[in-house]
Amino acid sequence: MTALAGRSFGAVPAPALVLLGIVSVQVGSALAKHLFGEVGSFGTVALRLFFAAVVLTLLWRPSLRMSRGAWTVVLAYGVVLGVMNLCFYLALARLPLGIAVTIEFLGPLAVALAGSRRWLDALWAVLASGGVVLLMDGNGDLDLVGVLFALAAGACWGLYILVGAALGRHTTEGNGLALGMAVAAVVAVPFGAVDAGTALLAPWILLAGLGVALLSSVIPYSLDLEALRKIPPRVFGILMSLEPAMAALIGLIVLQESLQWSQWIAVLCVVAASAGATRGARAEV
Repeated sequence: MTALAGRSFGAVPAPALVLLGIVSVQVGSALAKHLFGEVGSFGTVALRLFFAAVVLTLLWRPSLRMSRGAWTVVLAYGVVLGVMNLCFYLALARLPLGIAVTIEFLGPLAVALAGSRRWLDALWAVLASGGVVLLMDGNGDLDLVGVLFALAAGACWGLYILVGAALGRHTTEGNGLALGMAVAAVVAVPFGAVDAGTALLAPWILLAGLGVALLSSVIPYSLDLEALRKIPPRVFGILMSLEPAMAALIGLIVLQESLQWSQWIAVLCVVAASAGATRGARAEV
């Protein structure tokens, strides 16, 4: 199955794979938001990570025989992934999709700027900061708790990038991803079970949860892995910078979440800052 998928993906240009992954994950987030009224944000996270872990485990059939160092990285990756999703969905319950993703994207941007000594990168940092100010001023009733959860998710995303790089060095193919996703599910499922209870077991809820897992985790992660085999990480990062704008667009189309003009400018500021910072990022970062 993995070989067939690899051959299918191999015929698709790398930029198209990245863009398809971005659309998939944001449509998955929009679908997840529809579940909040039934099982809450914790219940939705639990469904997403549980089904993603099941699918990835069946797909990769990872071996449990690893060194202690590899297991340490897998556990750290899974915990960060689980906490990141919990924080993001708590933010998503309080903020429009585009705003939540834009704030969360500050985490990867901080990683791209970390350790830089170029004056141009200081300009990108100022541009991103200006975007956040515009975002906050664009809507006076923006939920502060939601903003804090989005910032926490962004911090976890930054850690996720760093730990994910270590995961690639200590594991092969999708084995680390599958095991890390299982750890993330162990972190999140108890929260969902306590919060949503037996509502998680409704057939249509389970089906929707499977859809969220496929759209938000399995499909985009698989597309990203294939894209990274074809293009340098720097180019991949530039393409990923489109994610806040795509989130705002999907939020408008699927969730009817309209943003004010100043908030659209804020989103574009963060997109431009992220693209610029990623383009100039050093290889070691």
